[in-house]
Amino acid sequence: MSAKGNCYDNACAEIFFHSLKVEAIHGERIRTREQMRQQVFEYIELDDNRQRRHSAIGMISSEVFEARMIA
Repeated sequence: MSAKGNCYDNACAEIFFHSLKVEAIHGERIRTREQMRQQVFEYIELDDNRQRRHSAIGMISSEVFEARMIA
């Protein structure tokens, strides 16, 4: 976290969690922790658009970014 009053320090995380809640969790009947874990996993690994370019990582896709980090 940065200094008090900097509203951009965690914007990427807030956007992700907002999308997760709205697109994957809102309105679902989740009864166990395992169901929640599976729902979140499916959203991240299957539903999230992995080809969309992200401004926070230099306007490249998350797949390209991960490939560069591994190489």
